[in-house]
Amino acid sequence: MILPFGAFGFFASNMKKINQNKDDQNIDLTLRPAVWDEYVGQEKIKNNLKVILEAAKKRNEAADHLLFSGPAGLGKTTLAYLVAHELGGLIKTTSGPAIEKAGDLAAVLTNLNPGEILFIDEAHRINPIIEEVLYPAMESRKLHLVVGKGPGARTLSLDLPPFTLIAATTRENLLSQPLRSRFGATLRLNFYCIDDIKKILNRSARILDVTISPEAVDILACASRGTPRIANRLLKRARDFAEVRGTKTVNEEAARKTLEMLEIDELGLEPQDRRLLMTIIEKFNGGPVGINTLTAALSEERGVIEDIYEPYLMTLGFIQRSTSGRIVLPPAYKHLKIKRGEELL
Repeated sequence: MILPFGAFGFFASNMKKINQNKDDQNIDLTLRPAVWDEYVGQEKIKNNLKVILEAAKKRNEAADHLLFSGPAGLGKTTLAYLVAHELGGLIKTTSGPAIEKAGDLAAVLTNLNPGEILFIDEAHRINPIIEEVLYPAMESRKLHLVVGKGPGARTLSLDLPPFTLIAATTRENLLSQPLRSRFGATLRLNFYCIDDIKKILNRSARILDVTISPEAVDILACASRGTPRIANRLLKRARDFAEVRGTKTVNEEAARKTLEMLEIDELGLEPQDRRLLMTIIEKFNGGPVGINTLTAALSEERGVIEDIYEPYLMTLGFIQRSTSGRIVLPPAYKHLKIKRGEELL
């Protein structure tokens, strides 16, 4: 096929974007801890996992099924890979939306080898019908399949090898109780403290071969929303800014300019966060306002508000969920530098 001259530029531009995306993915994989000693934070979860895994190895058995829950970017997938590494087995990954029918799940389960890990991300999006197939697989390592339809239908039962299912979810409340009860341990990841985020930033800077000043670390850590994924993203953008300026050093100025360009304030609030707070304050006098009314006012999906915006705002003490709706709290007014009630600016 012969391309017109102008098409070569379009093709080259798109190939460049694809290569850049691959480079970002490769960097993310490089920054991901490969051993326990490199994983910073979540000490209680790490200690619980070490006990579970050590006991399983001593009994020469597959470890109990594990459920990791918590906001996105806190390291659920990383923990799954560390568990697989600790057990010396391979890990096969899929996600709830990717398992569209029972046959998809059956194909995954029947291809597992003894001792392997099956990691299912976004487990709350698994179809309830498919969950019925998963129950006996988790409980008794049996796979029950219905072959045919109508009066001629019959059930096949297949034995599965010993395996460990690790599921990750940002919405534990959406998991059915029968599924939750089949996990040997449910471990909830919390936002990281500032000191742990600083350690992560310094480690990532060493891997990226970037010199970063203590002042820049402080600024980026405070704006990282207690989330390693966001911390690494901000570090990469600050590195880009520094390189454009002709230096590999991320200093205080580079950190502040990076946040300014991304419209992120010193506490990590993004435009969408501030818009949510201001909508409640200006349109609903600070609340309470019901979630459905709020989603309509913001033109946002309910899941986005509940999963992405609210968890961090609640951690900061800026917003409160009540039976009558969402309420903006005094610390948010102070941060936004506006007055309450009749003196609202």
